[in-house]
Amino acid sequence: MSTKNEIENDKREILKKYDLDTEDTGSPEAQIAILTEEIDNLFSHLEDHPKDKHSRKGLVGMVNKRKKLLKYLKKNDEKKYKEIVKKTGLKSK
Repeated sequence: MSTKNEIENDKREILKKYDLDTEDTGSPEAQIAILTEEIDNLFSHLEDHPKDKHSRKGLVGMVNKRKKLLKYLKKNDEKKYKEIVKKTGLKSK
């Protein structure tokens, strides 16, 4: 189990990877970047453990949350939306 400090450090590393402010974990761009990394990690876990239904349900929830954040960002700041989509390698609608 990870400690709070380890989780915060992981988030900071993710934000550095996407060239975002490491202290601003509440912005939609930061949340999208963090969720994208968590989704990638969980997806690789599910490839090794295909019968893990609880993790699959969590994955679906994370994907839906990221989708809502992307929709919000596109509606309110299309420039930032395009930047984060490009940085994370997601498909734009």
